[in-house]
Amino acid sequence: MAKMGTEIVEVLITGGKATAGPPLGPAIGPLGINVMKVVKEINEKTKAYEGMNVPVKIIVNTDDKTFKIEVGIPPTSALIKKELNLEKGSSEPKHNIVGNLTMEQAVKIAKMKMDSMLSYTLKNATKEVIGTCVSLGVTVDGKDPKEVIKLIEKGEYDEYFKE
Repeated sequence: MAKMGTEIVEVLITGGKATAGPPLGPAIGPLGINVMKVVKEINEKTKAYEGMNVPVKIIVNTDDKTFKIEVGIPPTSALIKKELNLEKGSSEPKHNIVGNLTMEQAVKIAKMKMDSMLSYTLKNATKEVIGTCVSLGVTVDGKDPKEVIKLIEKGEYDEYFKE
């Protein structure tokens, strides 16, 4: 009996907008699986990330033509921009503030990213998200992100991190 064949195709898709055209169609078409089924499943799994680039992995069993889809999480900066409906970050983050993230929003993004972060706690993951705000020109709770990180370290926002 032949060993089962597996092909892994990795693509970057705009959330909820996968199509049978490139980059997807040409990459998975030759593997003999139903391209439209793949497209439909990817769009269902990525619709929460509409307008954002999402890493998607399609794992295809080339013997029985089944597939599994794994959706990655967009970069933290993209999640912050989506949360604030920003087109892009500030070109001068120290001087030009383009938005304000609430602590609730920072914690929400940290929870989404937790699995792919180096942080072991929600508190540290949230500090990572807030650190990203520095380079985007985004304040947190109306304050400089670096100041908010210091306040978190002092325990001022602990009520947000109760598990």
